[in-house]
Amino acid sequence: MTAVIENAPASTRGERVAWYSYDWAISAFRATVITVFLGPYLTTVAERAAGPDGLVHVLGVPVATGSLFTYTISASVLLTVPVLPLVGALADRSSHKKRLLALFAYIGAGSVIAMVFLTGSRYLLGAGLLLAANIAYGAAKVVFNSYLPQLAGPDDRDRVSSFSWAIGYIGGGILLTANLAALVALGDDHAATVARWSIVSAGVWWAVFTTVAIMGLPDRPAVAGERAGGSVFGDGFRQLGHTLRSARAYPLTLFFLAAYLVYNDGIQTVITVATIYADQELKLSQSVQIMTILLVQFVAFGGAWLLGRVAGRFGAWRTIAGSLVVWIVAVGLAYPLPAHQPVAFVLLGALIGIVLGGSQALSRSLFAQMIPHGMEAEYYGLYEISSDGTSWLGPLLFGLAFQLTHTNRLAIISTLVFFVAGLIMLLLVPVRRAIVAAGNTPPRVL
Repeated sequence: MTAVIENAPASTRGERVAWYSYDWAISAFRATVITVFLGPYLTTVAERAAGPDGLVHVLGVPVATGSLFTYTISASVLLTVPVLPLVGALADRSSHKKRLLALFAYIGAGSVIAMVFLTGSRYLLGAGLLLAANIAYGAAKVVFNSYLPQLAGPDDRDRVSSFSWAIGYIGGGILLTANLAALVALGDDHAATVARWSIVSAGVWWAVFTTVAIMGLPDRPAVAGERAGGSVFGDGFRQLGHTLRSARAYPLTLFFLAAYLVYNDGIQTVITVATIYADQELKLSQSVQIMTILLVQFVAFGGAWLLGRVAGRFGAWRTIAGSLVVWIVAVGLAYPLPAHQPVAFVLLGALIGIVLGGSQALSRSLFAQMIPHGMEAEYYGLYEISSDGTSWLGPLLFGLAFQLTHTNRLAIISTLVFFVAGLIMLLLVPVRRAIVAAGNTPPRVL
């Protein structure tokens, strides 16, 4: 990777701050929309349209109202599977990367803002806008992540990635604090109205701070080169085919990617269904849920920073493995949580917050070390298929478990399989060999 850093323009502090700003922008979507408000709100909207059997029919398919949100998340991922790698190929071959970032980010933010019309029994509108927002979110994240190898060298990536993730939690926490204040001020009688406008506020937040990021991010030369006489879009398709064919030459990179796809599917599922579990199984009020998620946001800020420091001493690979052990313990503790007992839920949320951001931030930076130069965005397109907000197996399994058993306790415990299998796979990855095989220089500490 040394040659890559020497050939790439040096990043300035202003460029890195602009990059951090996008994490600040999108964390509000993750915290306010996906984690807190939309799951329970969309479920309530669907319940108004449900028949006596408690089902709604989506394109003729019967769906339990409590499963609609998680099924929609899974559907959005299936739709992004062919899209995200193509977005990566386009980004690597374009010298206007930040325009792609702006395009997808504004589509996602606009879809969230349009949820102002999600009233009455319009559950199909809600599901459709969630599909659009999550697909655009994933596409923008591919372009955003691909900046990391250009902004930080091998020994700095864990620190830069962890700090960016930590900054994001502060941004998401600030907006969530404002939404919580509105809920407390207006009371539970106006909870539905607060939920809808809180969702809209996250879309506005996403759009505003995307603009801040775009103004400061550089338009660097295309890392994969540009072909004379060919369109970027056409070259993107050709480059994607080449990447998929040549990926077999980097089996260790693909093996780490497979491990990440497994354990991160578990992480994203827990994040996505936390409020559904608290609402339907633990019978906790929305204000308790929001206060817990808010606590998690600020604990995660410190956790991401802390795990970045730990990785500097013990290496990202070992630190990620240790965080997965904590995740296994946390999910196991979620099963016996008593209903109507907010303290237990809050304490469990604090435990999760410690490893939440760091496990994802370090995975992002470790993967960057294993990507062949010139294919950063393309490989992040594959990576993002199960990254922030785009997991699909976990939500699908959770939704099926609920529909078959009518209890969220068995549904939440089903996510353990992802953490256990992902940890085993991660421990089998020869990380240093994977980095060298990709043609990069390993960091001093792994």
